[in-house]
Amino acid sequence: MPKTFWRTLLVVLLIAAAGILLWRSTRPKPIEVRLAVVDRGTVERSVANTRAGTLMACRRAKLSPGSGGQIAELKIAKGQRVRSGQLLLALWNRDLVAEAALADSEAATALARSRAACAQAEIARREAERQRRLEKSGSAAAERVDRAETEARVRQAECEAATQAIQTARARGALARAHQERTRLLAPLDGVVAEINGELGAYPTPSPPGIPTPPAVDLVDDTCFYVSAPIDEVDAAAIRLGMPARVTLDAFPGRRFPGEVKRIGSYVLDREKQARTVDVEVSFDIASLEALQALAGYSADVEVVIESRRETLRIPTQAVLEGSRVYRYDPATQRLGRQPFSAGLSNWDFTEVSAGLAAGDQVVLSVDLPDLKDGIRAVAAEETP
Repeated sequence: MPKTFWRTLLVVLLIAAAGILLWRSTRPKPIEVRLAVVDRGTVERSVANTRAGTLMACRRAKLSPGSGGQIAELKIAKGQRVRSGQLLLALWNRDLVAEAALADSEAATALARSRAACAQAEIARREAERQRRLEKSGSAAAERVDRAETEARVRQAECEAATQAIQTARARGALARAHQERTRLLAPLDGVVAEINGELGAYPTPSPPGIPTPPAVDLVDDTCFYVSAPIDEVDAAAIRLGMPARVTLDAFPGRRFPGEVKRIGSYVLDREKQARTVDVEVSFDIASLEALQALAGYSADVEVVIESRRETLRIPTQAVLEGSRVYRYDPATQRLGRQPFSAGLSNWDFTEVSAGLAAGDQVVLSVDLPDLKDGIRAVAAEETP
């Protein structure tokens, strides 16, 4: 074969190789994208609060003494756990104690007088009966009988008055002890002392009607919690009692606590313009929070599950574009293509696929990339171009 042929072939091959190298160097590099596989699982339709909710104690008592006075005893400290009926604080009440003692003494005196008066009444009654017997036998005059019966009635009235004096003195003692109890603040429930507004020697006063003042003691039951959260009026219409819910607390990121809707507000709140909400209360198991030492007042969010479907085709909601479209990845050509699909139930995590995608398809999660467009070459983020 002539040498010119080989030379020509070599030149052609060199030109072809140069063209390939030039084409490869000028071709756009594939972009890296994060991918998710279309699979089957649970998809829910849920609603969430519009503003932060609050972790509330099931029972909370803001206490103040029933009367004004000076704190003489303070039996508690902030953060201390107390039992129902335990004395929290007491005001100076020696005058009331003395008044109760005086009433008890008066009751004892009245009892002694009552016994004497009733004994005299019994003697007068017997004398009146004796005089009536003598009158029947003709040994006593009618005037003497009448005088004896009148004396018996007077003595009986004195006995009844003395007996009533006992009741009056005892009632006065009970009243003094009731006033005395108003100076003693007892715990109405088991809980933790959250706040104390006062110290020994201070003068806490009860709140006048319509004028709130800080409570002397704020007592919180930390064995039972619920979340109160505002739900938009549009979403609240679909919520029913007993629906499952999930609770998340800002203080414990990454944790979800299962709960249940226990109360739905009976009216719409319009505290903010263009933001009408309904308060929804969700209860959940406190056992999961005991180790976390949750505190009343934590900010919390709730997600109420309105509808749920299991083993349905789904994709991450993060991959969904406006108009129910996704970027579908073709591993054979390493290219992306916009793919419309029919969406069903949806929440923040997953969206149900009714049609348009099949199990095993790969969709793009990183839809915010600036170079993302239809037909562009791409590789999975964990792969190298």
